Amino acid sequence: MTNTIDALLRQAVDRGASDIHLKVGSRPIVRIDGDLRQLDGFEPLRPDDTKALAEEIFTARAAEVFKQRGSTDFAYGLHELGRFRATAFRQRGSVSLVLRRVVPGSKSFAELGLPKSLEKYVSAKSGLILVTGPSGSGKTTTISSMIDWINSNTGKAILTIEDPIEVLHPDKRSVVAQRELGVDFTDVAGAIRGAMRHDTDVIMVSEVAGPDVAGALIDAAETGHLVISSMRTSDPADTISRLISIFPESQQQVIRRQLASQLKCVISQLLVDADDSGHVLASEVLTSNERVQEWIIGDEDASYLVDVMKESGFYGMQTFDQSMLNHVIAGTVGIDAVVPFVRNPHELRAKAMSAGVAV
Repeated sequence: MTNTIDALLRQAVDRGASDIHLKVGSRPIVRIDGDLRQLDGFEPLRPDDTKALAEEIFTARAAEVFKQRGSTDFAYGLHELGRFRATAFRQRGSVSLVLRRVVPGSKSFAELGLPKSLEKYVSAKSGLILVTGPSGSGKTTTISSMIDWINSNTGKAILTIEDPIEVLHPDKRSVVAQRELGVDFTDVAGAIRGAMRHDTDVIMVSEVAGPDVAGALIDAAETGHLVISSMRTSDPADTISRLISIFPESQQQVIRRQLASQLKCVISQLLVDADDSGHVLASEVLTSNERVQEWIIGDEDASYLVDVMKESGFYGMQTFDQSMLNHVIAGTVGIDAVVPFVRNPHELRAKAMSAGVAV
């Protein structure tokens, strides 16, 4: 194969692709509007092809990690095409690559379909904000939107601690420093604790990974920093339970009290297929109030927290079911597309019918 990775990515971007899959035995495959399609003009890839394509874009750290572990995540950028989040891994002895395009710029909360109430929480002086969901649910996009809102509307010192850097943030009203694992530092928890000793107002960390990182994030929130990070959890109740369970049992009651005090909000996300627009974002939003704080400390049943969110729209909260119902009523997604994701399909259909939606 004579094509370079840059030429391949250029063709994918020209066709509006969001993801590119490269594996031995298949032609390059791209995802366009949610569907996978083969790229024209390519032969099936051979082992030497995928190996060469990976080596074209490996950073020094990515090459070393791939050699040791057989998989690695990193970023690749081209001035005219933007940035890509890349994953390389071994599959049946050969190299496979998946690249996801990071669209330049950041969307507003309204464009993403997130509640305006989030502005209150991203403008807070301190506390912890978590964005959660499965891989590919738009966590990076939402966090980028938060950083951009702070950058555009406040004068703060923002530090991002990333693995890898995916979205570049030029200084606006704020000053933004972006650090990358393996390039600018070697230990995430150490980088967070270092930021606490500097003139930093906002700390963004790509993902909560392990007790050291989780503990450093909570400490940063307690010492007057606004902390934003992500977790691969399904909903706010799962997020809080998983975060607490990261720590040894002997520490968990202390962590509960710290979280009850410092947690500002949890935004959990899903992308739902829409007929005409690719995907729409459904979100479950938990914000902090006295009932939520009591739940965190008391370790009550998860269903109680769902009821709290359902009844607390005044505080900016919403459940997945409420978010999806709003999409159905607005006509952005069909009811059949959201039913597999809701907790109470019967209630959703009844409310949609009362709003005049044919079900």
